[in-house]
Amino acid sequence: MKIGFIGLGIMGKPMSKNLLKSGYDLLVMNKSQHAVAEVVAAGAKTAATPKEVAEQTDVIITMLPNSPQVKEVVLGKGGVMEGAKKGAVVIDMSSIAPLVSREISRKLAEKGIEMLDAPVSGGEPKAIDGTLSVMVGGKKAVFDQCYPIMKAMAGSVVLTGEVGAGNITKLANQVIVALNIAAMSEALVLASKAGVEPELVYQAIRGGLAGSTVLDAKAPLVMDRKFNPGFRIDLHIKDLSNALETSHEIGVPLPLTAAVMEMMRALKVDGLGAADHGSLVQYYEKLAKAEVKR
Repeated sequence: MKIGFIGLGIMGKPMSKNLLKSGYDLLVMNKSQHAVAEVVAAGAKTAATPKEVAEQTDVIITMLPNSPQVKEVVLGKGGVMEGAKKGAVVIDMSSIAPLVSREISRKLAEKGIEMLDAPVSGGEPKAIDGTLSVMVGGKKAVFDQCYPIMKAMAGSVVLTGEVGAGNITKLANQVIVALNIAAMSEALVLASKAGVEPELVYQAIRGGLAGSTVLDAKAPLVMDRKFNPGFRIDLHIKDLSNALETSHEIGVPLPLTAAVMEMMRALKVDGLGAADHGSLVQYYEKLAKAEVKR
């Protein structure tokens, strides 16, 4: 089976390399030719347009920044839909608005092209080691057909419903992650300002009810003042924007999400949009005039 992969950014590049390691024949495309050259050096071939990628492959994976880019690449002029054969499958692994996923799926279906929306969680480290969590929406038969492909990039691949359900699940994931980081930041700044070592607080609470994967992933980095991006503030703002937009459309208030969104936007104004989302601690540090460090 020949696979197309469009979008070789922070996440897409290591994901594509893991497909190559699993023995898949891969055709890639990306705006940055430096990223293309790196993946081609690992064994992939390249194409100039999404249409060309689709013409030569059975499954086309997209890993792009947001809804407008996915619509352009899949439905636009010279896009995937123009080149894909009947029976081909588009797996959109981007994190986009669920209603956009459903719109794209409907248009692809008119040409007999299947679609899965399959956003991922885990950030760059898990993209590199192939242990991402993939949340999938689509038909069970198409999911079963493409499961081995997605599993080559992931530790967990779960079907959560029809097309759009994958991105609904990802939005829920991003809400929980954002609120966890905010809670951790608030608590550790409190401890630091009160003169208690944040490392000792972390060690004391991580095995109890307050412990979480987010706490274990982010607290050590915060205390070491490491804010290079595993997942950028800018990208989390994008995901929370999609969550709030979706919540408004279906009538679900998200007051805590809205509050954390404003904190992240304040950090972006301070020039931290490209920093890791663990930088949320710096919002609290600025207010409290305290610093969380070992």
